Amino acid sequence: MTTGTYILPTAIYVEKALDRSHAVHVMDDRAHLVQRDTVPSDGRVIKIDGIVAPGFLDLQVNGGGGVLFNDEPSPQAIEHIRDTHGRYGTIGILPTVITDAPDVIDRAADAVIEHGPTDHVLGIHIEGPHISQGRRGTHSSELIRPFDERTFATLCRLRDANITTKLTLAPEVVDPETVHRIAKLGVIVSIGHTVASNAQTWAAIDAGASCATHLMNAMPPLINRDPGPVVAIMNAGLACGIICDGIHVQDEMIKLALRAHAHPDRIFLVSDSMPTIGGPDQFDLYDMTVRLTEGQLINSEGSLAGAHITQAEGVARLVNAIGLNVVDALHMAIDAPANVMRRSDLKNVDGRSISDLVILSNCAQHTTMLHAILEKEWAGEPAQ
Repeated sequence: MTTGTYILPTAIYVEKALDRSHAVHVMDDRAHLVQRDTVPSDGRVIKIDGIVAPGFLDLQVNGGGGVLFNDEPSPQAIEHIRDTHGRYGTIGILPTVITDAPDVIDRAADAVIEHGPTDHVLGIHIEGPHISQGRRGTHSSELIRPFDERTFATLCRLRDANITTKLTLAPEVVDPETVHRIAKLGVIVSIGHTVASNAQTWAAIDAGASCATHLMNAMPPLINRDPGPVVAIMNAGLACGIICDGIHVQDEMIKLALRAHAHPDRIFLVSDSMPTIGGPDQFDLYDMTVRLTEGQLINSEGSLAGAHITQAEGVARLVNAIGLNVVDALHMAIDAPANVMRRSDLKNVDGRSISDLVILSNCAQHTTMLHAILEKEWAGEPAQ
């Protein structure tokens, strides 16, 4: 690729701020921040009406490009899913295997271990199978089961291989002593798919649970005399994933969560996306066909089965439907998930490959991969 190109965007996103004093110098396919007043007058300059930012991170990705991780737990499938989401601005994913037979979960773990952790594949999210029957959603009732030593052995194997591992469980299914035992491995214990009482939820938090999976989804509603898990999670200030597709959580509830949470900067955007992203409009899950209908993924039981939304679309909705400013929306899709993964390096523009950076319109309505814009410019086409 061409080197020595200077990009002058409207702003550069730098960890909860918009930087207007720097330009991006592209050299050997790497981005380097330089002061705008040092850009040479005879240099190759591309002016862009938009915001340069690190690519998005998504900690709940079930599939993409027609592939479901549960059905194809292999390194090749992981790469295919990641590449699919990468076209839409998501450069780092946590492949998610939902409730399934022990052999399937073991093969998913093997696939991530074989692939290894990278800037683009951040680890693994095991969502279930130790969850509530009453709040299982699309998860198979027959495959939900109590916590057992086989799951613990799988978690040990993942951590021995230095794989960042997130496990979603229900506090009423997994006792506090076991939660503590799991958390001591360095596993991110995430509360989800639960009907736990407020007291049970606090017990899990005190034992080491540090995260919540798709806040408000697959959880009891807020009730004044029975606060349940949602209130405990928000009062404790846990890191929380949330889906912003206008379907899984009503927009007013997202606004409430962002105001009520003890540490709103720990709320991160997730897609909970399925194979329909960049793929066909239906797929099979547990021998049931899931169809995309009016933006919703519905299984034959009538339950929501994941979401049909990209992180870029979620960011746009955070700005244009929820009313966040662009900085706070980008924080939810970049910094907050990077903090959960303990990957501060993924929050930076400086020093990154240009294939890991995006350009957003100033209102976040549109997202484009930076390298795509540069390739057009270098080919003699207009940058935008």
